[in-house]
Amino acid sequence: MAWITLRWKSALLGKQTSAEVLVPDSGPGPFPVLYLLHGLSDDATLWLRRSRIESYVLGLPVIVVMPDGYRSFYTDHDQGPPFARHYGEELPDLVERLLPAGRTRESRAIGGLSMGGYGALRIGLGYADRFGSIHCHSGAVGWGGHDGVDAYRAAARDRGWTDAFVEEMLRIFGPSPAGTPHDVVNLAQVAVRAGNLPRLWLDCGTEDFLIGDNRRLHHTFEASGVAHHYHEFPGAHTWDYWDLHVRDALAFHCDGWGIRR
Repeated sequence: MAWITLRWKSALLGKQTSAEVLVPDSGPGPFPVLYLLHGLSDDATLWLRRSRIESYVLGLPVIVVMPDGYRSFYTDHDQGPPFARHYGEELPDLVERLLPAGRTRESRAIGGLSMGGYGALRIGLGYADRFGSIHCHSGAVGWGGHDGVDAYRAAARDRGWTDAFVEEMLRIFGPSPAGTPHDVVNLAQVAVRAGNLPRLWLDCGTEDFLIGDNRRLHHTFEASGVAHHYHEFPGAHTWDYWDLHVRDALAFHCDGWGIRR
């Protein structure tokens, strides 16, 4: 695999940004693309530094794009930049202009961990006409469904988060994100009605502090008729867990692409 550091100025963010990209160094292309999103405290390099993702895709005809997600939750901010448009529109358009990347819905997949797990659902479901499959590890899936500031403060009390963190989430999601494009349940239901629901994979560790949120999302998807694969495995909110189970997610996407190792 070739490893490219891509740097450019985003018109939507109004600043320079970056992505780490793995590209097959042989074969004719165009190749399907997996957009792989990091968590809240990470940056564009962490999937390469903390996992063996390069080894796992070695020899596969797949491009992996790992953008810098900042602390954006990959959604259009209530008070701030349109990050969802950046990752759902601007970034794929750039990748497909510069690299031998497939340009069809079926050739695009997106996944991530924690904040990036939520982000993968937010982008993949929000742009269901552009992404064919999604995976979410240990997703921080609770914030986009709150209804009112009291719900934020209750969640913060349960997890020991600070008032400053709650204020940050309010600037991102707004006071009542339930039913808006921040709400992945709402987005999934819209995709079901439109007949373009992407293939979905969700997993979480049984010792993860976000297991309750992921179980609730799973049960809500079941009750709403949102087809998905849901798995719980031993493990916590750690890179040991994500490094192990990104292989499951990669196999899930490759199955959809008809790729066999």
